[in-house]
Amino acid sequence: MALKLMYLTSSPEVAAIAEKNGVDRIFLDLELRGKELRQANMDTVISHNSFQDVRPLREALQKAELLVRINSVYEGTQEEVDRVIRDGADIVMLPYFKTVNEVETFIHAVDGRAKTCLLCETPEAAEHIEEILSVSGIDEVHIGINDLHLGYHRHFMFELVADGTVEKLCTAFRRHGLLYGFGGVARVGEGALPAEYVLGEHYRLGSQMVILSRAFCNADKITDLEEMDARFKSGIADIRRCEAELATADAAFLAENHRLVQEKVAEIVKEMQTAKC
Repeated sequence: MALKLMYLTSSPEVAAIAEKNGVDRIFLDLELRGKELRQANMDTVISHNSFQDVRPLREALQKAELLVRINSVYEGTQEEVDRVIRDGADIVMLPYFKTVNEVETFIHAVDGRAKTCLLCETPEAAEHIEEILSVSGIDEVHIGINDLHLGYHRHFMFELVADGTVEKLCTAFRRHGLLYGFGGVARVGEGALPAEYVLGEHYRLGSQMVILSRAFCNADKITDLEEMDARFKSGIADIRRCEAELATADAAFLAENHRLVQEKVAEIVKEMQTAKC
């Protein structure tokens, strides 16, 4: 079964292009609380989207689902949940939770009106995942390896894939019968850790969804819509071709891919450490 591909945008025009080319979910990020402090000095994008972006995105989509990430639990959580569901969110995502109580508060706020997705991105959540998954009403979980690797004081987010942290979490999700995924993926054949290696890990671990990263298509830098359309078309076609090969791969192939990922991650970490010296 092909991975559900997710793409972050607040633009209805970009969302329509992504959907046309096979993106399964449009991901609107409304999280702001605590994010600047956590990701200070990191090469990450902190979105400054608005609740007013939900409805235009919903209206732009024909078949893709709309996933909206709200803020972590606080006194305004119920109001946030009510608004995004009212304006058309199919899935509501809770980020940066640490406790069972926070998850229960979120599930209660949604109250069955939309699918619920937990973004597991704190060591506290990872280390108490069995207790958290016992909460009724969770539909799916995504592992946010960016914040999670910061929480564990690692150098590179894919260290958590190489060292078994992600595998342990995926095993728990699978045991509870949940839809799950982790991290993001760039383009096939590009970057220090190309998409084909990352996709191999998704298939080895039984993942069912992944985010298309900024490196896949950076809508902030590509302003020509025809160019963007072409980039989505070619990039998604490459991913689906890679998936078709992985769908028939045996355990030995996937194990060797995991070994190569570990090797490449170790090389990247070494380069990062050397650059700091």
